[in-house]
Amino acid sequence: MQGFNKYYPPDYDGEKRSSSQDRPRDINYSVDLSLTIRGYDTNEYPSARFELPFNIWCGGCDAHIGMGVRYNAEKRKVGNYYSTPIYAFRCKCHLCSHWFEIRTDPQNTRYVVEYGARQKVEDWNPEENGGYNAPLDPLQSLEKSTTQEENYQKHSRPHLEQLQDLSAARSADPYSLSVKLRKSFRQGKHAALKIKAEDDALKDKYGLDAGIKLVDKDDASLALEAKAEWEDGQKRREEEEAKRRLYNAQSGPVEFQTRTGSSLSSAAGSSSAVAGSSRVTIQSPPRKNNSVPRPMHKVHAQPHTSNPILKKDKIAQVAKAKAMSTLTSTLISNSARKADPFARGGIGAIGRSSNKHPGLSRKL
Repeated sequence: MQGFNKYYPPDYDGEKRSSSQDRPRDINYSVDLSLTIRGYDTNEYPSARFELPFNIWCGGCDAHIGMGVRYNAEKRKVGNYYSTPIYAFRCKCHLCSHWFEIRTDPQNTRYVVEYGARQKVEDWNPEENGGYNAPLDPLQSLEKSTTQEENYQKHSRPHLEQLQDLSAARSADPYSLSVKLRKSFRQGKHAALKIKAEDDALKDKYGLDAGIKLVDKDDASLALEAKAEWEDGQKRREEEEAKRRLYNAQSGPVEFQTRTGSSLSSAAGSSSAVAGSSRVTIQSPPRKNNSVPRPMHKVHAQPHTSNPILKKDKIAQVAKAKAMSTLTSTLISNSARKADPFARGGIGAIGRSSNKHPGLSRKL
């Protein structure tokens, strides 16, 4: 199936080995031929991407090349250290046409410059920097090893044995351990359900909120915590009640004013002002302006001070106005409202505002 859809140009000649896959491979090399440099002869070595492991100076141009610079190097195997192969990487300087080679050193686990460059030595030498190498003390090393052995026998070994015993006890009989664990879970679940049923019955009996958490009276810490929460709630309620009473006291008494016939023209404009003021004003319906003077007393020739005899409809109207004013004052004192919505349209209009204008007759 791999030969399908493969293009061969008209000038293709298989004898020339134009493809990189047709090049012969040496059994000593195990590299990817896709990394081979294009244009090389078949006898040249394959290419590998090599990164400098340290700083070097080029032997041709004497330029400094930093660690980490990458090259397309020729990779080849030059020997073995036991079973570990030794590879050589031949690179060309990018600043000149000089070649240098770096090899692996499996014995010392490092890289070495074979030729064409020199490595920048960056190892710290204490003797060159005013220090000295401390000689090895055999007694100190022996004492250290003896101390480590004593610590192991005294601390580490008992702890390891304890961990082994614990692991063996937990994994000795899995079935019995599972039965014991499930039994404890089942008992705890039944106890929790019983307590929940008792709490729900108590809440239903006294009409308590479902979110209230009931505590055991035998537990002193929970009882004290619940008592402290209850006292805090009582204090908050008392503060709210005091604020409400202060607000009611500052809202002021209720005023009742009588609207005469001359104030009918300003009824619409005064309704908004009354609603926005801090005192409630209830206006009575207009009264008829009788030009007939009140009766005079026959003996003293003075105006009569006693109440005149009223008709039945007049008495009913006065009683209705009095009852309305009493009800309005009671509602305002209870709800502490600044404006009563039931009295905005006057005593005669309850719950709605009157849009009628005096002096205009409505057509049928």
